[in-house]
Amino acid sequence: MARPPMIPEGGFRFRVPKHGAMNVDGMVYTTPAMLEALGPDDQAINQVTNVACLPGIVGHSLAMPDFHWGYGFPIGGVAAFDPDQGGVVSPGGVGYDINCGVRLLATKLVEKEVRPRLGKLADALYREIPAGVGAGRGELTRKELRAVLEDGARWAVRRGHGTDEDAEHIEEGGRIAWADPDAVPERALERGKGQLGSLGSGNHFVEVDIVDEIYDEATARAFGLAVGTVTVQIHTGSRGLGHQTCEESLPVMMKTAARLGIELPDRQLCCAPARSSEGERYLGAMGAAANFAFANRQLITDHVRTAFASVMHRGAPIRVVYDVCHNIAKRERHEVDGATRELLVHRKGATRALPPGDDRLPDSYRAVGQPVLVPGDMGRYSYVLVGTAAAAREAFTSCCHGAGRLLSRKAATRAAGDRNLVDELHAKGIEVRAASRATVVEEMPAAYKDVADVVHVVVGAGLAAKVARLRPMAVVKG
Repeated sequence: MARPPMIPEGGFRFRVPKHGAMNVDGMVYTTPAMLEALGPDDQAINQVTNVACLPGIVGHSLAMPDFHWGYGFPIGGVAAFDPDQGGVVSPGGVGYDINCGVRLLATKLVEKEVRPRLGKLADALYREIPAGVGAGRGELTRKELRAVLEDGARWAVRRGHGTDEDAEHIEEGGRIAWADPDAVPERALERGKGQLGSLGSGNHFVEVDIVDEIYDEATARAFGLAVGTVTVQIHTGSRGLGHQTCEESLPVMMKTAARLGIELPDRQLCCAPARSSEGERYLGAMGAAANFAFANRQLITDHVRTAFASVMHRGAPIRVVYDVCHNIAKRERHEVDGATRELLVHRKGATRALPPGDDRLPDSYRAVGQPVLVPGDMGRYSYVLVGTAAAAREAFTSCCHGAGRLLSRKAATRAAGDRNLVDELHAKGIEVRAASRATVVEEMPAAYKDVADVVHVVVGAGLAAKVARLRPMAVVKG
């Protein structure tokens, strides 16, 4: 399918004009070089167009600069729907890994304290955190699992795996209030009961970093970040429970769309009105899976604290800076055409980016804005940004979520050949512990865009401001 026309509008914005069945324009935050790098067969721009055809969409169908071809929606896609105008919910706009997200932890340790023990620390993290396909750490009872699905990270905190301050520094306080455990499919419950507190595989990771640059001293200070200090990123989601929840929602949504006469430009955009019984049931199940992911990252935080304590031999406090979702649909209030409306905002491979003064922020960040966590790849760097008023005005308080893939997993495997990437990274001072060579190869640094280029776009477009850069020291992968 030919790529639709795009009009450069300045400020890293390219508009896809409304045509055909589109209800709104598309807006892509990118550069000509990034567009060229997509290649002639990539369908991500067409997916932006397709999303714009869904009922009840408002504003623009958006794509952040880390966007690439995904299931239905592009990864990096943002779209908001007005339930009062027949707005829909689409599992393709959330993704299979519901509430895949990133958590950033800060310590007061400095590199010279950690570097001599880095290998032992990587071993301890790999030992403490189950990683790989199907990995887990004991099974929950059905009663315990239901409590996790209802209460998210708060469940883990009540069980002694963290503090109330941890929960306060998580998006939504670590709990989607409208979650409905009864809507989660039985098979999803079976898959999830033994996986809480585990990393999984693919692009998920735990990464020990060093803060190597600060761009905004005041905001970095509010976030507890300082040059030379050690941080930890956790990237994982709802594991098999979320995947199965999405999988079983798709045939239901296909039947619902057909029954209601919703014309789909792509079957992968199957959907239901947000206020239909099918839409509400999916949202309830999705919220429960999101709570599982919040609890999962909370337990992994506890494992990280255990690993650090065992290697560093002193009580180095490790605090949660923030925890963000980047695969989710949420009910939020936004201004559209001069009126405030309650919308259902889909962010798939995109991060919420609240501006300063927003009352959803914890008190400690109210004056500066929300931390926006943007991981790169395991060989270069990651960024901490902060949300802005511009993101609120034009992007439903949304920003990028990472570097975005350049190569598919198969293409990365071909490109790697017989290289020993673990040894290559070790030579750069980066320790890697992984369940398999295949995962390391698929996630090789060259498989991703340079995240600095992605950050350059969102900062240039005014959607976020730079706060700090993080450089990897050790990586644990599934």
